[in-house]
Amino acid sequence: MHIFTDPALLFFVFGVFAGLLKSNLEIPPAISRFLSLYLLMALGLKGGFALAQTGLTTQVLTGLGLAVLLAVVVPLLGYGLLRRVVGPFDAAAVAATYGSVSAVTFITANAHLDGQGIAHGGHMAAAMALMESPAIILAVLLANVLRRQASAAHTVSGGTLALGGPPAAGVGWPKVLHESFTDGAQLLLLGAMAVGWLSGESGREAMQPFSGDLFKGMLAFFLLDMGLNTARQLPGLRGQSPWLLAYALIAPLVHGLLALGLAALAGLPAGDAALLMVLAASASYIAVPAVVRHAIPEANPSLYVGLSLGVTFPLNILLGIPLYTRLAQAALG
Repeated sequence: MHIFTDPALLFFVFGVFAGLLKSNLEIPPAISRFLSLYLLMALGLKGGFALAQTGLTTQVLTGLGLAVLLAVVVPLLGYGLLRRVVGPFDAAAVAATYGSVSAVTFITANAHLDGQGIAHGGHMAAAMALMESPAIILAVLLANVLRRQASAAHTVSGGTLALGGPPAAGVGWPKVLHESFTDGAQLLLLGAMAVGWLSGESGREAMQPFSGDLFKGMLAFFLLDMGLNTARQLPGLRGQSPWLLAYALIAPLVHGLLALGLAALAGLPAGDAALLMVLAASASYIAVPAVVRHAIPEANPSLYVGLSLGVTFPLNILLGIPLYTRLAQAALG
């Protein structure tokens, strides 16, 4: 019922509907980019204000540590499974997509918890930023290993006496690390958190009209745009393996349950556990594709973008977030 009473989610549903009707309704790219930056800045400020109240406690550090652990484990598990369904480069790209996170899904989850009156730590925004890069780095590492293996196999089949040929052209690590850790959206999120942390309660009161009063309306506007984009991705899923579609539907729940188990072992509160579940269950459709498209050109972009944006994103927005919240409350509430 939350879907039919939350205006932001209703605008997402409307956007999907308008896109499927092939309406000419469109949000200009510049406005869409502005909305994305606004939501990240507002989320960062909220997280910084909350962190200024709590400080870097053991619970905060535990939550951040679990986030990094999930960011490594999820893409490795995904690659091992997907390697049986698609080629190795596509498996690495899809695993990176599902090992990273969706900022919009996380922001929507924050709004949902606020609407339900469920307390959660502002430091989870930092957890989101930490989970962005490990999957990308692992995917590029796997791709470079695959290229070297292919080069060695080609050398042997060609009858070369050398133990190995020259290494295949890989992507330079400095470029990968630079793109992973200096992404503008990620830096804005962390910078806004730092501003909120340093300014504290006085900053919260000063920025309330910006980061509080406007937030829900801006989120609804942005989810309308995301609904339109989701509808555009759906035709690209035709003809894909049913196993891939099953992965896009089932993997988020499995990843979320893994996060819940770790949160329960660490003694995290229900609100933080729900956000950790959302992060583990989400899939990136912006940051990871932007890097992987250049770092792993052998992979099919319509595959990893189509699955994350066309299947997993709407699944999490409409059903996943309330489900993860209920599960976290039932287990830890």
